[in-house]
Amino acid sequence: MGRFGLLNLPLRAPMIGVLFGVAVVMGHQWSMAQQQVVQSRTVPLELLFAAEAIQVLVVLVICTMPELLMQRISLVMASSRVMTLLVTLLLVIVLGIYSLRLNFLSDLLILASALLLARLDLVRLGVLTAPRGSLLLLGFVLYAGIGLGHCLPHPLDGVANGPLTA
Repeated sequence: MGRFGLLNLPLRAPMIGVLFGVAVVMGHQWSMAQQQVVQSRTVPLELLFAAEAIQVLVVLVICTMPELLMQRISLVMASSRVMTLLVTLLLVIVLGIYSLRLNFLSDLLILASALLLARLDLVRLGVLTAPRGSLLLLGFVLYAGIGLGHCLPHPLDGVANGPLTA
């Protein structure tokens, strides 16, 4: 890939654009949900933002480095029965908590689908086959989209303040 190879990458791999669009929509949706949580004062805003960032990071790692991750988990589980029980229990508890809040799970599944499609597009082109390279590139696209989505204004802000006067 030449100097300007990354500049035409969105044209050659259109699923990266789809991933960016999904990330913008998810970031905007999460920022509107944050406004509701701040008004109800149930959870601090910093904790909610940290939880969203960690969820996105976990989905990013799982979707970009599945073979490396599964190899490491298999080694841990093969070491002893106790570790197998702990890993299985942890997975069941985490999946159980997420299944209680299906709206968060559906957002993460949409994000994971877009990530996997973008990774498949990159592998098809032969651009980034190394897991760490795709983790960095797709992570940048994902977090840039979520950041842009957080910066977008709420759609009802102009309606609540009345018509604009010049």
